[in-house]
Amino acid sequence: KTEIEGLPTSDITAFDLYTHAKNLNLPGSFNNPEKKELLEQADLLSQAIGRDPSFFQAYCLLTWDHDQLYFYGFDHTPARLALAETAVETALRLRPDAGEAHLARAENLYRGYRNYNRALAELEIARHTLPNDARILQLMAFIQRRQGHWEESTRNLERALELDPRGTFTLQQMAWQYVFVRRYAEAKPLLARLLAIEPMHVGTELLLASIDFRSKADDRPLHQMIDSIRFTNPAAIPKIVEPWLHFALAKRDAAAARAALQASREDSINLGGDVYFSRRFIDGMISKMSGDHVAANVAFAAARIEQERAVQAQPEFAPAWCALGLTDAMLGRKEEAVSEGRRAAELLPVEKDAFTGPEMLGYLAMIDAWTGKKELACQQLAFALRFQGQGDSLSYGKLKLLPFWDPLRGDPCFEQIVASLAPSGN
Repeated sequence: KTEIEGLPTSDITAFDLYTHAKNLNLPGSFNNPEKKELLEQADLLSQAIGRDPSFFQAYCLLTWDHDQLYFYGFDHTPARLALAETAVETALRLRPDAGEAHLARAENLYRGYRNYNRALAELEIARHTLPNDARILQLMAFIQRRQGHWEESTRNLERALELDPRGTFTLQQMAWQYVFVRRYAEAKPLLARLLAIEPMHVGTELLLASIDFRSKADDRPLHQMIDSIRFTNPAAIPKIVEPWLHFALAKRDAAAARAALQASREDSINLGGDVYFSRRFIDGMISKMSGDHVAANVAFAAARIEQERAVQAQPEFAPAWCALGLTDAMLGRKEEAVSEGRRAAELLPVEKDAFTGPEMLGYLAMIDAWTGKKELACQQLAFALRFQGQGDSLSYGKLKLLPFWDPLRGDPCFEQIVASLAPSGN
């Protein structure tokens, strides 16, 4: 009651700036954050605390914002991490006993430092003043899956859903959790619940339509949903670029892939997981798929220049090394490609992150495949699949249909791996 009745700030302008920032990117919002919005949010929050240096909630949100920019590789630099650290230290100084401050510290320890044990300890402190807050259980679940504790992670998300049964973010994350652990059938009713709360939400519609693509290599529901959105909701087309590209590449439809690429408003595109590729790389992949090797090499060469800059700016960010390695593999720079793929796996080993670490091994397997090391590629892929949580980036549908795995088509070892992931009856 005291918390509700208290004024967050006496400066009306500062509060307006904070509210605008919160509406851009709210922790626990349905959509993944975007770089442009995160940077705008940071600017608005900085203005807010410039007007009121005691604005506690603004510091908590600013911590989250800086951590997101760092964690997702939009600005994976020590300078960005230092900004997050300064914001959370100020929040703790202003209100050392507040659960919100310890929740912010837990986020910072998790996303900024991957210090999972200390983050969990901070969450225990936060629980004393936020005993029924679903956000605490959500973050616990996210940390536990990085530790490889998938059963505990799933239970905590299920508890969070009990506390927040109509929370769109909680429902979305529970659905994704089931996708990650290949419990695809259980994800579908959760997504139907989401659509009942928020009808015609494009992200939910596409995730539901893509379940069969992931689990059965059946692209028909995804195709139908993409066409429906394109023709009935043109304003949403930029939001469907990733699944549209997946579908077009799976069908080897160069025209559709180029249309999807053209619809993107971003400089880099996420094709699932944590690795982003430049537009030039995607362009090169489309040309290669079409048999135009000259155009492909031109595009890959341009993509390499961009990706090398990204690695130089963020040398400790593993996904950037994956993208560089795969680009070099496409250019025939075999030794460099393998070295870069291994660097990614070293920076983010499965012991450090049991969720994204196996994805790095999956990309190393892909790089090995494109550099002619088929046996090693199969070994790396089989090892990556030993870890739970790969029902998205290394799903049956993606392995069976996407051209990234084409060098291994027909290889008995690879075909056996793909068959092992097929749903019963296939």
